[in-house]
Amino acid sequence: MTTMHFPYSIFCRLAIILFLAMGLTGCVNEDEYPDTAAGNFEALWRIMDEHYCFFDAKGVDWDEVHARYAPQMSDAMTRSQQFEVLCNMLAELRDGHVNLYAAFDVGRNWSWREDYPTNFSDTLSRRYLGTDYRIASGIYYRVLDDNIGYMRCATFANGFGEGNLDEIFSFLAPCNGLILDIRSNGGGQLTAAEQLAARFTNKEITVGYFQHKTGRGHNDFSTLQTQKLKPSQGMRWQKPVVVLTNRSVFSAANEFVKYMRCCPHVTVVGDHTGGGAGMPFSSELPCGWSVRFSACPTFDIDHQSTEDGIAPDHQVSITDADMARGLDTIIEYARQLLR
Repeated sequence: MTTMHFPYSIFCRLAIILFLAMGLTGCVNEDEYPDTAAGNFEALWRIMDEHYCFFDAKGVDWDEVHARYAPQMSDAMTRSQQFEVLCNMLAELRDGHVNLYAAFDVGRNWSWREDYPTNFSDTLSRRYLGTDYRIASGIYYRVLDDNIGYMRCATFANGFGEGNLDEIFSFLAPCNGLILDIRSNGGGQLTAAEQLAARFTNKEITVGYFQHKTGRGHNDFSTLQTQKLKPSQGMRWQKPVVVLTNRSVFSAANEFVKYMRCCPHVTVVGDHTGGGAGMPFSSELPCGWSVRFSACPTFDIDHQSTEDGIAPDHQVSITDADMARGLDTIIEYARQLLR
């Protein structure tokens, strides 16, 4: 079992591994498949067949999908009609990391969050932040009236300045506990997720595992390789922390929850996260459309896939009664835990 460390080695090595594993089929060109309805269909189906990593986890018979959708393609169809059929085929995977990009639209599957309560209100969040909140590296933070710190982290799209994080934690240091609200955080950079999580551990810890494809078969994977989280060299949080989640916590934010569950004094409150555990990779069809998909599965500390999300320690939803009173049920529950 090989030990890997975020953020430097894992991403460079994964990029090399995925490039070599995908080989020249990583970007399908016109020499392999013609730019026709059938050619684009076969190119997309083959790319996914050889490189997508969750067929078994999703319970999808990809050959059966081919048999159903191939007859629907015709050169008499418009580009828009072809796009619709291809997107419908990809939707069989029920994967938020699978997207088809054309100049006129993006094929997507958002059922992981659209079919569930939001359990987040920007209006309520702003009520708790008030008007005297601070902002650093995109993180909104303040001290609530019961001496509980509140941090609102809505995205991992950009890295956090280490000096800015030091300022945040220095300001919140007198608090008795911390609420870290990442609800509706759709992800971004894994390095940013690790950078923030590194503020909550004093020693290097194992936070999960990953695999990469070693061949074109659906089950051709490497052995599990270890993901490690190193403690930050900056100021670290030493008191209880409650992480707030909902179904819109996805991708890098989902990984952040996985990391935090391995840190001391951490409790997760709210709704089941949306998932998105596979590290995405991209390829191209003969017509120029690009497809993004999961090509490298990741797992939690118990060797369980988090592709379908992570359950909270305490399942809590915002109630209509609290909403009418201007209260966020999930934040209030977290405050009670920290008191």
